[in-house]
Amino acid sequence: MKYRFLILLSIAILISGTLYAQQYSYTITKAPFSTDRYDEFAPTWYKNGIVICTNRSTGASNYSTSDKKGFYKLFMTDTSSLGKWHSPVLFSKEIRTRLNDGPATFNSTYDTVYFSRNIITDDRIKSIAPSRNKLGIFYAVYDGKDWTKVREVRFNSEWFNITMPSLSPDGKRLYFVSDRPDSYGGSDIYYSQWRNGYWEEPVNLGPIVNTKGNETYPFMNELGELFFSSDGHAGLGGKDILVTKQRGDSWYPPVRLDAPVNSEFDDFGIVTVPLRDEGFFSSNRGRSIDIYNFRSEFPHVWFSEAQKSNQYCFTISDTGSIQIDTLRLQYVWDFGDNTKMYGTDVRHCFAGPGEYNINLDITDKRSGKLFFRKLTYDIEIMDHDQPYITAPDYALFDENIEFDGSNSFCPGYDIAGYFWDFGDGSQGTGERITHFYKEPGEYLVRVGLILKSKTSGEIKKRAVTKRITVFANNSQRTILISSRPLIKNDETDIRQFENIIINGLYSAEADLKQEAVFQVEILSSLSRIPLDSPLFRNVPLKYKVREVFSMADSTWSYVVEQQMNLMSTYIAYSELIESGFSDTRVKLALLTDPSEKELYLFKKTYGLLADNYFDSRNRLVTSAYIMLDQIVNLMNKYPGIKLDIEVHTDNNGTPSRLLYLSQIRAQTVMKYIASRGVSSNRLSFYGFGDSRPISSNLSGPDRRSNRRIEFFISNK
Repeated sequence: MKYRFLILLSIAILISGTLYAQQYSYTITKAPFSTDRYDEFAPTWYKNGIVICTNRSTGASNYSTSDKKGFYKLFMTDTSSLGKWHSPVLFSKEIRTRLNDGPATFNSTYDTVYFSRNIITDDRIKSIAPSRNKLGIFYAVYDGKDWTKVREVRFNSEWFNITMPSLSPDGKRLYFVSDRPDSYGGSDIYYSQWRNGYWEEPVNLGPIVNTKGNETYPFMNELGELFFSSDGHAGLGGKDILVTKQRGDSWYPPVRLDAPVNSEFDDFGIVTVPLRDEGFFSSNRGRSIDIYNFRSEFPHVWFSEAQKSNQYCFTISDTGSIQIDTLRLQYVWDFGDNTKMYGTDVRHCFAGPGEYNINLDITDKRSGKLFFRKLTYDIEIMDHDQPYITAPDYALFDENIEFDGSNSFCPGYDIAGYFWDFGDGSQGTGERITHFYKEPGEYLVRVGLILKSKTSGEIKKRAVTKRITVFANNSQRTILISSRPLIKNDETDIRQFENIIINGLYSAEADLKQEAVFQVEILSSLSRIPLDSPLFRNVPLKYKVREVFSMADSTWSYVVEQQMNLMSTYIAYSELIESGFSDTRVKLALLTDPSEKELYLFKKTYGLLADNYFDSRNRLVTSAYIMLDQIVNLMNKYPGIKLDIEVHTDNNGTPSRLLYLSQIRAQTVMKYIASRGVSSNRLSFYGFGDSRPISSNLSGPDRRSNRRIEFFISNK
């Protein structure tokens, strides 16, 4: 109830689009329930009114303070139907003691009160020194009629004071003041977290908030802003009121409230209304300690972050070990926005936020068809979750500059209002606003938003700052801009930006670090296709079609070539394209079968060059036996597998002689494996001569790579 009128008035001001040409201004008035005769301080919200500490007489105490004043008690006051404040009355007889009571704080339903008082309040106070009777925090529960079940919090101590409690709006933290031994000076602010049904050990807010002086009277409002009083931070004199806010595991550096809230006197014990700077605070600036009402005509956003750039231009790079022949193949980037670019490193600008699918393809220059997909991922480009200032970085003084906050992006919240601080003492409100500077210089512009949650109705404030340089004339602007180094923000890899979410990343480079082979696929299907199907009629006879089932996507692939090197598949790929299989492409297949993985490691370790297996008379050499014995062990370990042995040659000779040579060598390998106890029924051998090269045969190294022996585990 106490917020309704203030919130409506605040929103009306914020959306009006007006401009203020003065600093933040507070209007303060002495609360009508404050008097010159008594002290009143430390207000706290209670239902439609407030509860205060005051030394008004209650007629119940036999004790008095050293200055002959009465002890402080908790009184309450609220407003009448006409908005007039009632005269304060005693809050509760049940929690009243003969010594000081208060300050107090309430939970959100106002049925639990936490309050400060002396730990010893019974007859024992006569026999102990006042210095031994420390302050502690107690709590009571309202049963509908009385405040009952008075208990003390678990961390009270007879050795130091625990006082000035203040509950966070959600009731999960209890802030308080103590002179515990681990404080940084006089008194510090601590908090205790409510967890698993009890208050945990106190936590000191740390040196950003606490000083060698005294920090007192904490109060947190619904926006998470923590107000407190301090004589240790720089101020106007005496105790000043400051505000901070939690920032991760730390706190923002406290900000001192402007005059006339703060003064040369002691100012403390503040409570505020959310959304708008209005509330009550205590001060001894008059004849006594009194409570004052304060109001600001312009909302404050105390804490802001530097505005982050919404980046849409990026450098995208391919870095890896898979090499290609760029005379025959080319890299093609497809950015999912009808844009393609060529090369390993490209720079691309997206139109704006959105979802895009990025592919890096290797295509055949001659046919223009896809050869191999190397990289693919889905990205979501988002604007940073923040208020946003659209304005030039540079301007001239005495000219109108347009400031626009409409690009602010705060998902889950409706924007209830915009307010601006132009860094020159001028403020304004509205989504869009025009301002001019009277003097050249650098100005820190800030836009603050009032946000309302679309789901919970929660109100919060957020702000960002942007630096603007204002020049005296155009030539000065040109000289300064040209002298500054050019910063190319778009040269950072796309995967390094925090406003980019990458999903479904596939990288052939990553798969290649495992047991994987390159396969020339001519067809894929969700259903199994017989190998004697007419679909394979035009496959050249020198190729054997093998079927491969992928459990990952439940598809059948039909491949005619398998190599450990990408470029070794290119000749087969080209021939299949020319044979009419226009969908032929090379895929990287991860080996999952244990026997295939072991065979892969053998081939990677020992190599497949025929020169390492045979001498000039086509006899197996000693090094060949090492590899072939490993094959024998593999066949014995997996008795259900069969093995295909393929031998190839270069083109140095007649086709018939080369075919015969490859067949003799293949048979020799097969006989050796069989001689070691492997059934010949599990072995097949093939000689292909020079019909299936993997290199061009134009150089010695190319011809040597074509002279190879290959092993494949066939259907079980």
